[in-house]
Amino acid sequence: MSHDPLLQPYQLKHLTLRNRIIVTAHEPAYPEDGMPKERYRAYTVERAKGGVAMTMTAGSAAVSKDSPPVFNNLLAYKDEIVPWIREMTDAVHEEGAAIMIQLTHLGRRTRWDKGEWLPVVAPSHHREASHRAFPKKIEDWDIERILKDFADAAERMKAGGMDGVELEAYGHLIDQFASPLTNELDGPYGGSLDNRMRFCFDVLKAIRMRVGGDFILGVRYTADECLPGGTGKEEGFEISKRLKESGLIDYLNVIRGHIDTDAGLTDVIPIQGMANSPHLDFAGEIRAATNFPTFHAAKIPDVATARHAIASGKVDMVGMTRAHMTDPHIVRKIIEKREDDIRPCVGANYCLDRIYQGGAAYCIHNAATGRELTMPHTIAKADRRKKVVIVGAGPAGLEAARVAGERGHDVVVFEAANDPGGQIRLTAQSERRREMISIIDWRMSQCEKLGVTFHFNTWAEADTIESEKPDVVIIATGGLPHTEILSEGNELVVSAWDIISGDVKPGNNVLIFDDAGDHAGLQAAEFLANAGAKVEIMTPDRAFAPEVMAMNLVPYMRSLQKLDVTFTVTYRLESVEKSGNQLIAYVGSDYGGVSKQRTLDQVVVNHGTIPLDELYFELKPISNNLGEISHDQLIAGEPQSVVRNPDGKFQLFRIGDAVAARNTHAAIYDALRLLKDV
Repeated sequence: MSHDPLLQPYQLKHLTLRNRIIVTAHEPAYPEDGMPKERYRAYTVERAKGGVAMTMTAGSAAVSKDSPPVFNNLLAYKDEIVPWIREMTDAVHEEGAAIMIQLTHLGRRTRWDKGEWLPVVAPSHHREASHRAFPKKIEDWDIERILKDFADAAERMKAGGMDGVELEAYGHLIDQFASPLTNELDGPYGGSLDNRMRFCFDVLKAIRMRVGGDFILGVRYTADECLPGGTGKEEGFEISKRLKESGLIDYLNVIRGHIDTDAGLTDVIPIQGMANSPHLDFAGEIRAATNFPTFHAAKIPDVATARHAIASGKVDMVGMTRAHMTDPHIVRKIIEKREDDIRPCVGANYCLDRIYQGGAAYCIHNAATGRELTMPHTIAKADRRKKVVIVGAGPAGLEAARVAGERGHDVVVFEAANDPGGQIRLTAQSERRREMISIIDWRMSQCEKLGVTFHFNTWAEADTIESEKPDVVIIATGGLPHTEILSEGNELVVSAWDIISGDVKPGNNVLIFDDAGDHAGLQAAEFLANAGAKVEIMTPDRAFAPEVMAMNLVPYMRSLQKLDVTFTVTYRLESVEKSGNQLIAYVGSDYGGVSKQRTLDQVVVNHGTIPLDELYFELKPISNNLGEISHDQLIAGEPQSVVRNPDGKFQLFRIGDAVAARNTHAAIYDALRLLKDV
């Protein structure tokens, strides 16, 4: 038997968990009509196949109609959810894992114009900054109704075969009752801690009455809001002890912080560039103070940290949730002593930022996550070995090489630069984005194991490719910055890449015109401001940096606001002219009627990339598909069968930014869905 602390079983009431790693509750936003149908089930089951002890689904499932999801959550208030839950729980149990679900009433953490357009309810009229709804102060009949809703939902989950239910308290209605910042009720539910905790205990009692004593019940709650006037550490410890002593629950799932603002949420769930496991020691203090089963998850991305969490006794079960979105087979690889093969979570938070922006969760560098019905996590061997030639060793090219290598093909990669990485190597030069380089390092390591041949410092020409006698050619040459966007003065501007790479010296008074809205604009601004420049970021959009999204924006804002960077929205840079040793920038607006000027010494443009596609078009006439991709086959995850030139020498595809400026995930998805069937 293994002596690895992570692989030891754990007894939770009647349930024996096969190891110490869990996937904590999260909502990947895959439901259809509020139900966990095939896609949701396939995603959940994949983690069970990978060996996790328990997966918790839904973050969180809504128990009431006046708790409408602000993104695509499960609807636990509908009876029709039971058979869908049963199909999912049966499939997870067949793989040897346990499964629980998280239930909630969002309280003020939602909007009145979602779902059935019912008023938002909370124990005060205080609006939550993130969701902006002014709530109705909850009434006695609301409380009675919601208590019944919780019990009804828990009974549905038990009927659906769940091993237990976790209540989502932190930031949601239960926590809004508990916190003195958000509870302005008079007794019996307001005022003293006894009264503020009454709603939580009433919910727990209502559920226990309905599901009995054997059903596992836990609470994910904040034991320190880290807010003046809120639930502090001392009161949080008292809440923890009371939860244990109630006899109503079976474990604590500890959180520290608040989620009512983007900044607060990002401190609770840190992203890349922020410290790993920042709340683990705090969770350990709760466990020590209560001597009660304690779970915790918050940026625990690697096996070493998870192992320490268990070995040191800080927690009983460690959550590696985003890490399992990146690699659902972490536990299996630990068991097989293949930890080096674990695909690393780089903390890019593309998953959560997409959810909070109303999209489905996708991992920035595992395109199979959330697409289990059409994309494989494990690549099958091909029936016939082929010669695959790839041009470009950025994320698209390296994913193509990895997948083709896993297929068993003879793979050759040509790269013009000294090192692999493309735009990721550039973006990783910024300290806050340095974890991104793991996307490249992991693929290079996998490619080396698979015997992929690399030629660096090699500019591939058409005859270079032809001499390899390939069966398949992949053009993954990426793009170059597009700065030719002004009516005049294009020769006077520099790109964001020029600044980030250090190829161009920072100016003193700088305008960044950013209508790409991605990381490059903010990275350039931070680089310039740290160098002492006065910086203004301008965009024609209603908001700046929309592609960066909410949680990733937080660290940038903390830095750039301290550096006194100015943000200007709804204005467009139209032209630039030279005036002595200065530049005159002419500014207009898409809304019309505006003409302004700026006197500067440097203008930076961030406007995406233009594809480096000359080689593709040179090879296109001698390919058998003439570069064509069947979109129907691509979407369905089927092999490409287009033949437009029967005399052609090879299949030809281009992927990533060699097609059009997109992002890392798109580049990797291009490669996976094309190469998995080559």
